Amino acid sequence: MAAIAAAAIDPVWPPFDAQPALVSKPAPAASAAQAPAAAKKEPTRPRGEAKLHGSRTLAQWGKLVSLIAVGAVAGAAVLVLAARGVTTLPGVPQFLAKYPGEYHLPATAGPGVPWWAQWTHFLNIFLMVLIIRSGYQVRTQQKPPAFWTPKRGGKKVSINLWLHQSLDIFWLLNGLIFVVLLFVSGHWMRIVPTSWEVFPNALSALLQYMTLEWPVENGWVNYNSLQQLMYFIVVFIAAPLAALTGVRMSELWPKNAKTLNRVYPVEAARAIHFPTMLFFVLFILIHVFLVLSTGALRNLNHMFGGTDVVNWTGFWLFAAAIAVTAGAWFAARPLVLAPIAKLFGQVSSR
Repeated sequence: MAAIAAAAIDPVWPPFDAQPALVSKPAPAASAAQAPAAAKKEPTRPRGEAKLHGSRTLAQWGKLVSLIAVGAVAGAAVLVLAARGVTTLPGVPQFLAKYPGEYHLPATAGPGVPWWAQWTHFLNIFLMVLIIRSGYQVRTQQKPPAFWTPKRGGKKVSINLWLHQSLDIFWLLNGLIFVVLLFVSGHWMRIVPTSWEVFPNALSALLQYMTLEWPVENGWVNYNSLQQLMYFIVVFIAAPLAALTGVRMSELWPKNAKTLNRVYPVEAARAIHFPTMLFFVLFILIHVFLVLSTGALRNLNHMFGGTDVVNWTGFWLFAAAIAVTAGAWFAARPLVLAPIAKLFGQVSSR
């Protein structure tokens, strides 16, 4: 295992200042053909020049991030002022009064967050973080640190792609369990709209968020309509899109099905899969921000403590969940992944 990881991560290169050995006779023809390639050396960085991280130095990245942050704050300020101006237009106050941001759920929709929703929520956080990380590695990797080949034969893939697709399977299984229990328990009415009033109420909630006079949060009993629509999109639209496009790009897809491949080309799957991942990233950032800014202790108790009280129980459970996820993030390296991957196939350095 250690040998594989060392060969994959730390290839041994000759030192830049090594001098060619003097020889008394010409090298063989085969060696002469290889000489130009062997003689090439990686360019050294001039003394005092900053190291590049990607296409920029750390200072350049810092300036770029600062500019983006300043632009985001300025843009947000403009949106807030514009939204406050909209609320003064004729008819808008009456619209907000008629549609406060949520509608009444059916009487059979019970309050609370069941234990299975808490566990699947945690597993979704854990798996999504690692899926996004491994997916980004697959998309940007130049030379994979290791490779994996199935035991029963098949195409050799990078160990990052193996991790990504393995996590996808567990994520789909977790989502399937959640959806089944959602409908069996009747909890589906919390995230599936049951009235056309969801749309004007969602617009009202969005306008209230934009003015920073946010709608009243009571997720223990009922989500506001904008939340309900977003949760519906995540569970029933974005997640299936990610799954269907991921399967199309995986080795599970039949390569010789000409008609099927013509109807559903892999280029279409690639064009949808990556933007879907970006949607998940944006949703997670906004979701976490709103959870923490609209009553953090109470909201965290809903999803991690299973109660509607204000104490620190949910916070510490949330902190533990983040610690476990962060530990898995840093542990997902070839040195740790190789022994696990070996249980299901062959791991090699090339």
